[in-house]
Amino acid sequence: MKRRDFFKLIGVGTGIFFAPSILKAGTTPPRVVIVGGGYSGRSAAKYLKKWGGSSIDVTLIDKDSIYTSPILSNLVLNNQKTISQLQFDYSAITSNYGVKYINGEVSSIDKDNKKVILKDGSIFEYDKLILATGIDFIKSNDYDFNIVPHAWIAGEQTTLLKSKIDSLQSGDRFILTIPKSPYRCPPGPYERACVVADYLKNIRGVDVEIVVLDENSDFVVEKDSFEPAFSRYGIKYYPNSKVINVDDSNMVLKYEESGVLKELSARVINVIPNQKAPALLIDSGLCDETNFAPVKLINYESLIVKDIHIIGDSHKSTQPKAGHIANVEAKVCADAILRELNGYELYPKPKTNSACYSPLSSSTATWLTAVYEYDAATNSMITISKDAGSESSSNYEEMFNWSGNLFSDTFS
Repeated sequence: MKRRDFFKLIGVGTGIFFAPSILKAGTTPPRVVIVGGGYSGRSAAKYLKKWGGSSIDVTLIDKDSIYTSPILSNLVLNNQKTISQLQFDYSAITSNYGVKYINGEVSSIDKDNKKVILKDGSIFEYDKLILATGIDFIKSNDYDFNIVPHAWIAGEQTTLLKSKIDSLQSGDRFILTIPKSPYRCPPGPYERACVVADYLKNIRGVDVEIVVLDENSDFVVEKDSFEPAFSRYGIKYYPNSKVINVDDSNMVLKYEESGVLKELSARVINVIPNQKAPALLIDSGLCDETNFAPVKLINYESLIVKDIHIIGDSHKSTQPKAGHIANVEAKVCADAILRELNGYELYPKPKTNSACYSPLSSSTATWLTAVYEYDAATNSMITISKDAGSESSSNYEEMFNWSGNLFSDTFS
């Protein structure tokens, strides 16, 4: 399969999307409440209304009035993008599709009575609930993210890390840690190391030691691209390295490398912690021992509680946690909900597509993509095809076409 065919699949997902013409008329439209306005939540809201129209009532709740895309956010670190270029409000989804947007924070879910309760006391009843809440972190100890940023939820953390990187001078050390898989955006930490190394060495012209501590046993993805790039930039890479303690007062990191306790100091430390579903899902009893939410992958409905669907980074599956595939998961979920609410059978073999471009410098990038198909016997998504592209300047340019299409499909 050619690359253009992979990337077309952003608009496919199930293979056959719900046809508005078969919607049943009703006096009281079913209510779908969505919590989370990132790639999965925003896409679900948009396509529920785009396909369902006035026959369905859709409310989207998010505590942030502006969403900052993690996709391309590493390019803020090397001045190729500004943070404002990656920010999206809710005006398009409300004015273009009639989604109701609520700026608020959910405190709890009344699963028995199908109610979402906000911190301000507001209550929203639902027939279907979609949780698209993203990730939360498992910290090694109680350190300050304002001193040791993660920058893995884009926004203020991104600009904070950029300011710290800009403060680095020749002779300083920069440490980046990579969490245990699964985590959001598998290529992202390796991409960040390359982008920062290129920026410091080739743009700012400063000689900074860059150390990458990876809790995984090897490069999680794209080793053929990242390993030579690390060598070219002189990045010191240590696999099997687990963060044990972060001393943010003295900027010392304690870690265990292949069972041996070590420590290292640095001018700037960027710890990307291990990840889990947010507390809302865990406290609501929707997660298992992995701290992610198991779902029926044919429609993303919880395996634990009926009529609650979990999409994006917080659900449990073999699919990667990333923005492009979250957009497609949302379409599969929206299609399934509309079919169920209108008494139609679910599409039996939904497909999803993961795709990502990774910049390795200010002018070159690679790409990675895969297609997954639902397997009913194992309730899993089976990889049916995959491909990757090597580092090039043309891929760097194509990266902006891909991201622009994804931004438009999700946020406009």
